[in-house]
Amino acid sequence: MAAEDEAELSLLECRVCFEPYGGDGERRPRNLPCGHVVCQGCVWALGGGPERRRLECPFCRRACGTSETSDCLPLLQLLEVLGPGGLPSALGRSVGGRGPAAELRLSLGGWGSLVNPTGVAACRRSGRLAVAHDGKKRIHVFGPNGSCLQRFGERGEADNDIKYPLDVAVTSDGHVVVTDGGDRAVKAFDFEGRGVLAVREGFSLPWGLDATPESEVILTDSEAGALYRLTADFKKGKLKKCQMIRSQLISPRGVAVSQISGAVAVIEHLKARGPNGGSTRVKIFSAEMDLIGQMDSFGLNLVFPSKIYTTAVAFDKEDCVIVTDVCNQAVICLGKPEEFPIFNPLITHGLSYPVGLAYTANNSLVVLDSGDHSLKIYSST
Repeated sequence: MAAEDEAELSLLECRVCFEPYGGDGERRPRNLPCGHVVCQGCVWALGGGPERRRLECPFCRRACGTSETSDCLPLLQLLEVLGPGGLPSALGRSVGGRGPAAELRLSLGGWGSLVNPTGVAACRRSGRLAVAHDGKKRIHVFGPNGSCLQRFGERGEADNDIKYPLDVAVTSDGHVVVTDGGDRAVKAFDFEGRGVLAVREGFSLPWGLDATPESEVILTDSEAGALYRLTADFKKGKLKKCQMIRSQLISPRGVAVSQISGAVAVIEHLKARGPNGGSTRVKIFSAEMDLIGQMDSFGLNLVFPSKIYTTAVAFDKEDCVIVTDVCNQAVICLGKPEEFPIFNPLITHGLSYPVGLAYTANNSLVVLDSGDHSLKIYSST
């Protein structure tokens, strides 16, 4: 049995009798006080019958009374959403919207051209793509047709140097902005590679960044747990303001700004005990930085029966939230914040370790695949 099929069983089938859950009667999912879930029929069987009042959890052996059990509302809601057809097979169809809708059009880079890439951004005005990676020249600029236009940013201590790039953004006025984890700075360049601004003070570990239509830069500080708005005159190389606009985030990394509404999407990396205990959470803020939606790995697991770990986020032309998932090597549409949880797989094959996302002016979807050191451009419908 494939791993996704086993995950499907564990989510929507009772792990005692292996019968599928249902909305009524003996198949109704019930929470035990310990947190495990079994069907109503197994609650009665474990207790010796409907009239018995005590039972023992078959997994952790914790004793409880039958009156202490309760309906498992998330599973009941999921059953209602899925309807009589049951859970969709892994990434085979969407839940709540369109199905797969992207086709590979062009692949760029590869080992030697790009080395362990970490970030990608598109210039909507010129169609150029900027990629941050760990090669000798840290920033690689591609033309709209895939040709190499420029490489710049060597490892070093000068303003034009980049020690370790974590992400990259391109402003509407044509400047490339990079977060440099090596010296905990934010650096801006023109497309010729000339350094125009370096901001080194005030950050703990600047990580993800994206540009607004007004050429402001929204960036995350992973160690500080904060979100900043950086305003500068890049042509003159002058910093106007660097303002913290949100705090008390948990290890925020990836970030995206909607070009339509000004909403901001942030990926938090939640820590947990154990080697596989980490998870992620996507938070959406309005342009005024009010929280308007969020979706964590648990919530996503209710609509897809496999672990999902998001590494990058973007907004499409319809203002839907798009994320990469490294566990399933996929790109997923989560819908608009008010629609959560929508689950529309856009790309399900051909990716190794997707870590970056961008949309071009003609709505092509750009995916940065660190697994095979490449940039993949998909047509979007």
